[in-house]
Amino acid sequence: MSTDTPTRIQVGGTAGTAPYEVLVGRQLLGELPGLIGDARPSPTTTLDGGAARHGNRQRVAVLHPEALAETGEAIRQDLADQGYEAIAIQLPNAEEAKTAEVAAYCWKALGQTGFTRSDVIVGVGGGATTDLAGFVAATWLRGVRWIAVPTTVLGMVDAAVGGKTGINTAEGKNLVGAFHPPAGVLCDLAALDSLPVNDYISGLAEIIKAGFIADPAILELIEQDPAAARTPGGAHTAELIERSIRVKAEVVSSDLRESGLREILNYGHTLAHAIEKNERYNWRHGAAVSVGMVFAAELGRLAGRLDDATADRHRAVLESVGLPLTYRGDQWPKLLETMKVDKKTRGDLLRFIVLDGIAKPTVLEGPDPAVLLAAYGEVSGETSRS
Repeated sequence: MSTDTPTRIQVGGTAGTAPYEVLVGRQLLGELPGLIGDARPSPTTTLDGGAARHGNRQRVAVLHPEALAETGEAIRQDLADQGYEAIAIQLPNAEEAKTAEVAAYCWKALGQTGFTRSDVIVGVGGGATTDLAGFVAATWLRGVRWIAVPTTVLGMVDAAVGGKTGINTAEGKNLVGAFHPPAGVLCDLAALDSLPVNDYISGLAEIIKAGFIADPAILELIEQDPAAARTPGGAHTAELIERSIRVKAEVVSSDLRESGLREILNYGHTLAHAIEKNERYNWRHGAAVSVGMVFAAELGRLAGRLDDATADRHRAVLESVGLPLTYRGDQWPKLLETMKVDKKTRGDLLRFIVLDGIAKPTVLEGPDPAVLLAAYGEVSGETSRS
């Protein structure tokens, strides 16, 4: 599906949200200046005397994790060579970046640089980096323009698309955040070539999720050749990523603020977030989502919503690409308490996304505690850290 010309997928443009594009291809960094705006243009004023949206944009802050220090500096230097006043802000790696302390560090850097509403933040890295970059952009001066440059499968198909930004707290994952869509997303597939294999496989969980909730063709492509699905050099890599992005783009375009349909994107995530917190974020997100989807499939089966074949298909597809299926049985009480403060919970009523069938997601409210325990029994067991 992908050629030398990047694939462009539009997100938003309905329900009062400004549209933006997700570009998927290779060698996409040349698209950055067009999204940022001209360096040091002649000021353009609006009727009220303020700067126009694309006018007088001079400063760019490139937020990147420590692991991508060279990449972040290269992008900063390239933008500086083109006339932008570019700075690089280095963040901790992975989920360690998603804290109030790191956000405050970024705010301080922006303040010292004189960052204004006409300036731009660029988040380069995995999902945790783009989550933090978007949150900093949403909160600085009540919202500045930002661009996501995800460098992982997870970042491309999930975190960087849809406008949900946030940080973690001691009480749970993503409990503090804002809806602040980016001006654009650049998914450069070349970044995946050097991605560690476990990180690549972790991202497949979100792709598989998209297959179960909306696009069965994704599952069929993976089932045809699981080994190829595990590598960026696979024949269907671009198609799998593009299909997953299209699933998310269609959902978030009609429900930016998760008031309804968008909840389906949380399939498997209620238990997954509890596992991540329990592991102090040492588990990869995709590994936790994989276990969460097995749990959700069993919950759907036990609730009489999902047929046996589709529930079993979860295990088969996830296992075929090397994702975990089980978690420690003795942790259920802790996980249950954490799930009670999940974003989808309403009061004391636990809510789970389950399936009535392939591509038929629905909400299961207040399931019987005995059913929950039985579903967890199907995924409990000793598992190695992933």
